[in-house]
Amino acid sequence: MKQFSKVQVATAVAIFFHTVGIAGILFFKSNLIIRSTPVNLLLSFALLIWTQQEKNIFFWIFTATVFIIGFSVEVAGVNTGWLFGNYNYGNTLGPKLFQVPIIICINWFIIIFCCGISTQTLLQRIIKPLEATPSAPSFTLKTIAVISDAATLAVLFDWLMEPVAVKLGFWQWEGSNIPLYNYVCWYIISLLLLLLFHWCRFPKQNKFAVNLLLIQIMFFLLLRTFY
Repeated sequence: MKQFSKVQVATAVAIFFHTVGIAGILFFKSNLIIRSTPVNLLLSFALLIWTQQEKNIFFWIFTATVFIIGFSVEVAGVNTGWLFGNYNYGNTLGPKLFQVPIIICINWFIIIFCCGISTQTLLQRIIKPLEATPSAPSFTLKTIAVISDAATLAVLFDWLMEPVAVKLGFWQWEGSNIPLYNYVCWYIISLLLLLLFHWCRFPKQNKFAVNLLLIQIMFFLLLRTFY
C-alpha cells in the first residue's frame, strides 16, 4: 500500500476544504460556509505546523511575534485609523477582542509564512545555478531580494483578497474604495515581519506552505471573478 507524505495529505485536505468553500459560496450561497472561515484558517494553520520539518525555538519566536504584531496593528488600525485606513470588522470571523477578531493573528501568520517560504523557494531555484559563477549575487543582495519580494507578494495577495473579503463580510471600509494607504501599510509591516522571518534560524523548506499559498490564490481569484 502506498504511503502518502505529510505534504501530500495536507495539500489534499486543503484542496478539499477550499473546493467545498468555493462550491458552497458560488453555487449555494451558503452562509454556513462563509461563517466557517475561522475553522478553515485554524485547519490551514494546523497543517502548516504539522508539515513544518523542525519547530525549534526560533520558529516559535517567529510565530508568536507575528501573532502579537499582526493582532496589535489590527487593533490600532480599527480603533484609531492610523494604520490601513478607516475600516471595521464584521461578525463573520468570529469572537473579537478590542473590536478585532482573534483569528486574525492566524491569518497574518499564514500570509507572512507562506509568502516568505514561497519567495525563498523560488529565488533559491533561480539563484543557485549562479552561485558557482563570478556573477553570483552577494548574501546581502539575496537577503534584500527575499524580504522585499516576499513583502510584495504579501501585498499582491492582500490586493486579490480585499474585494472578496468585503463581499463576504469579513470587514468593511469607509467609502466605496479600498485606500492605497492600506497597501502601503501592508508592505511596511510585511517587510518588518519578513525581516524577522529571514533572521530566525529555522528550516524554510515547507512545500505545503507553497501549495497552500497557490490554493488560496486560486480560491480568491475564482471568488473575485465569479462572486
